[in-house]
Amino acid sequence: MRQSTRQVMVGGVPIGGGAPITVQSMTNTDTRNAEATLSQIEALEAAGCDIVRVAVPDSQAADALFSIVPKSPVPVVADIHFDHRLALKALEAGVHKLRLNPGNIGSEEKVREVVKAASERSVPIRIGVNSGSVSAPLLERYGRSATAMVESALEHIAIFEKLAFYDIVVSLKATDIDMTVEAYEMLAQRVSYPTHLGITEAGTKWFGTVKSAAGLGALLSRGLGDTLRVSLTADPVEEVKVGWAILSSLGLRQRGPVFISCPTCGRTEIDLEGIAAEVEKRLSDFPLPITIAVMGCIVNGPGEARHADLGITGGKGVGLVFRHGQILRKVPEAELVDALVAEANNLLAER
Repeated sequence: MRQSTRQVMVGGVPIGGGAPITVQSMTNTDTRNAEATLSQIEALEAAGCDIVRVAVPDSQAADALFSIVPKSPVPVVADIHFDHRLALKALEAGVHKLRLNPGNIGSEEKVREVVKAASERSVPIRIGVNSGSVSAPLLERYGRSATAMVESALEHIAIFEKLAFYDIVVSLKATDIDMTVEAYEMLAQRVSYPTHLGITEAGTKWFGTVKSAAGLGALLSRGLGDTLRVSLTADPVEEVKVGWAILSSLGLRQRGPVFISCPTCGRTEIDLEGIAAEVEKRLSDFPLPITIAVMGCIVNGPGEARHADLGITGGKGVGLVFRHGQILRKVPEAELVDALVAEANNLLAER
């Protein structure tokens, strides 16, 4: 059961309130280069990104939003720090969401200006608390802990609520998984605002994927989270792919096929590793949300993968193509992948 949360709209994309969990990423281009930024946004959208965030460090970047936002195929979030004027200009440019902390953009009057402009445009604001950005008084009182992060978020929420602004999304990111999970669990007991999940500074493509899967999986399996970003030191497109893989593996949302395959063992008599890699490469963009199995022997063949929409298994230079456990045909090992792709295309034609 997912936690019940309020719903906010980011452009035409709902977050919270039972809506599908959305996948986000952030461009790593110089936002001032509108053409390069749009090109990357288009690549992210093609990979399945629902919402994209861009850095807005100065007025030139804010000016570029006037070119970026109207042409973006997905809603755009402006990442703002310190200067409330950048938030105001981003809102003028038509951004669909702001990411900021009211505590770091100055006086209450400046916060009031931003909130008023966001409210007039029905633009939500994400309060982004990181373990490294908690105020000194809270750190002194609670230490670097989940409690400090939650109390920081509640302080920021109180500022917005005082101004009658409730289109709020909250994130509580740490690089420590246990601290992150504890913080989101604590927050869920205090407020019902939708949450943005992430394990910050997760690492490189390989290690960061593993760490993000562990942390986000723990949160999602507890019913927490309405939107997520996988933070990798890698091409942002990889963040989107991993985000979808995590959601698919938990049965929460699927885009395209899910691939399952055997581990290698002493019974394997075909090039299982090479075949599995080739299948994933050739069918990764297949448009139907199906499960595809690549099995290594008759022990783990059609029977154990009966739940798969399509699959292959083999031994001693030959293989079988099957659908829902029913064998369709027998082919030489060298033709297995081609035969599977052909059956996938047949399935697409049937639907």
